[in-house]
Amino acid sequence: MKMVKVNIKNLFVGLLFVGTAGFVNAQTTQGDTTTTTANPAATVQTGNPTIEALKKQIEANPKDAEAMAKLATAYQEVSDWTNAIDTWKKISVLLPDWAPSYYSQAYAYQSAKDDVNAKLAYEKYVTKVKPEEVEQNKKNLAYAYFYIAFSEQKSNPNKAKEHIAKSLQYDPNNQDAIKLSQALNS
Repeated sequence: MKMVKVNIKNLFVGLLFVGTAGFVNAQTTQGDTTTTTANPAATVQTGNPTIEALKKQIEANPKDAEAMAKLATAYQEVSDWTNAIDTWKKISVLLPDWAPSYYSQAYAYQSAKDDVNAKLAYEKYVTKVKPEEVEQNKKNLAYAYFYIAFSEQKSNPNKAKEHIAKSLQYDPNNQDAIKLSQALNS
């Protein structure tokens, strides 16, 4: 079990460094997708060798969280938000206390223009970050709280004020958060 924890931590660090570039590319890269229709029960083929290899790896070991996170990231890189979300959800079931899976779900929902579920996933993320992980997650926490505040500014301005204050606590230089805070407090 100790090995799993080390691998998950390494994966998280790797996703922070590599995944950030992938998230930027996910907004600009389109992937080739084709489906197989000979067998209606057949798995959808993406035409992406990385995705196909990871799917086979997970098929062989359905509890391989590291491969699942790589698969979810690969889906994001080709803007396949539905499969990215589904894969991040599976990771959340497998590792319910691993905060990055909820942040990544939120990112994918947001990219898919599903603001309601993005907000819910960001809310779940902020509850899952452990106290000893706060320092390394400050930027993500700041954004999560900003998004929640932004989503609540009309329906619950008092809650939005609380969330934007937390966002600024984690990133006091975020200009969007500063502007929202000023608008909420004027």
